[in-house]
Amino acid sequence: MQGVDEVGILIAFTAGVLSFLSPCVLPLVPSYLTFVTGMSLEDLQGGVDRRVTLTHAVLFVAGFSAIFILLGASASFLGQFFKYYEVWIARIGGGIIIVLGLHMTGVFRLTPLLREKRLHLNDKPAGYLGTLGVGAAFGAGWTPCIGPILGAILTYGFSQDTMWAGVGLLTVYSLGLAVPFLLAALALDRFLQTFQKFRRHLRGVEIASGVLLVFLGVLLVTGTFTILSSWLARYTPAFVLDRI
Repeated sequence: MQGVDEVGILIAFTAGVLSFLSPCVLPLVPSYLTFVTGMSLEDLQGGVDRRVTLTHAVLFVAGFSAIFILLGASASFLGQFFKYYEVWIARIGGGIIIVLGLHMTGVFRLTPLLREKRLHLNDKPAGYLGTLGVGAAFGAGWTPCIGPILGAILTYGFSQDTMWAGVGLLTVYSLGLAVPFLLAALALDRFLQTFQKFRRHLRGVEIASGVLLVFLGVLLVTGTFTILSSWLARYTPAFVLDRI
């Protein structure tokens, strides 16, 4: 993926998965699926018209992915105007990411991030186009849980060399959020069974997300991100490097 190193790809994808597993997203997955498909939870569990369910899920994913990717492009585009200050941008951005990470781990709480940002939609979307719109609305009105993680990836994207690097980062982040959502849509019954066992670990996931952000922030502040990338590149197969 042009302009994005393997460490950035790994962090962005992991951040997307952790966003899906966050307390603000994971418990609402069945609600999102019933809303965008117009089917009841019993119908979805029974496997009624899986093709329609998957189509709605793909469009929902495409909607929020488009918003995230546009945000990534915008962040990287703005970053090009401050290229002369890239070292300080990386350090300041790293500091911001560390603060967001500490917020998620519970070391302290930032009041603005505790306010509910999720959009409340009362009417069922009109067909497939409506589902795409709901996905875009989800992306535009992210929740407090997903906000710090997404904000950290955007901040990292701001420090990238090219606009396409920011687009690549947010594409990978969206993929990390989208893949488990699509899997849940395909096998909702298994998802619900697994969620009942997993829900006690939601706080642990939030802490792990915070630790990941602090780790990313420290790499940027200390300037060791590129050193780590170069070191890992030695152990990355050539056919993988050719594809990223």
